[in-house]
Amino acid sequence: MNTRIIIILLRILLSVLFIFSAISKLVAPGLFEITILNQGIIETRVMAAYLGRLLIALELFLGVALLQPYYLKRIILPTALLTLLGFTILLFFVHFSGDSSNCGCFGEIIKMSPLEAIVKNIVLLFIGVYVFLQSNYKTKKIHFPTIILFISIGTVFIVAPLKSYEDLIFSKYTNFQNEGMVDLTSGDKLVAVFFIDCEHCMEVANEIVMLEKETSKLHNFYILFSGEETDSVEHFLVQTNINHPYEKIPIEDFFDLIGNAPPRIYWLQDGLVKEYWDEEFLEKIKYFLDETS
Repeated sequence: MNTRIIIILLRILLSVLFIFSAISKLVAPGLFEITILNQGIIETRVMAAYLGRLLIALELFLGVALLQPYYLKRIILPTALLTLLGFTILLFFVHFSGDSSNCGCFGEIIKMSPLEAIVKNIVLLFIGVYVFLQSNYKTKKIHFPTIILFISIGTVFIVAPLKSYEDLIFSKYTNFQNEGMVDLTSGDKLVAVFFIDCEHCMEVANEIVMLEKETSKLHNFYILFSGEETDSVEHFLVQTNINHPYEKIPIEDFFDLIGNAPPRIYWLQDGLVKEYWDEEFLEKIKYFLDETS
């Protein structure tokens, strides 16, 4: 196999990986936004949404542009190498901070720890450098990569349009025990708000467990717990046997989310409150299941 064929195959490999990386993030762009927030790159969800989509568009552009011959050595490959290097440096900081959760490189399709992603990127950097050194300069037809860039940006913002998070009060709850990153602003989800030492909350949790035994385990069901600092979520879980992703929230958030008394269960559609229930929970949950099945 001659060098030219090897270079073409390596370019295709890089192209496929960049395109796959972009598509995997587009499947759940909200989770990529949360990843950016958790890594401390951006402070607000709105800015993370813009940055996330621009990074996805960059990956899509690089993936497609690697398949054409123009400005490879002057623009495309250097940009690809700098992108990989930038991500790798960031991943080093994340890894040494002790975070071993999914880095988001391939969204939720292929979960990778920061260390695994670093190894992957180093391999791709070596491949990219080799392809760069063996490539020829072709600087004609700048409109080819330019068109690809604009199409990539347009595609990403059409497939994953920006949303306003001002009215999405649940968008700040993103890290759930037993599941990791969760985007409550995407799809249909049930969110229960429980107080840890509330007997009525425990009764409702027990009823939900019994319903699951009769039917099947509820999917897209999440719990927001609140309580005094000394209150133990584990005690609630042991007493009720409920097993769903949960996050503990500040007491002030808890009072904003309940009615006259806990518990309350919210039905969210893309982060917006479709309905909320303060009674007849099992009947309402069955209704939810019928409507979303």
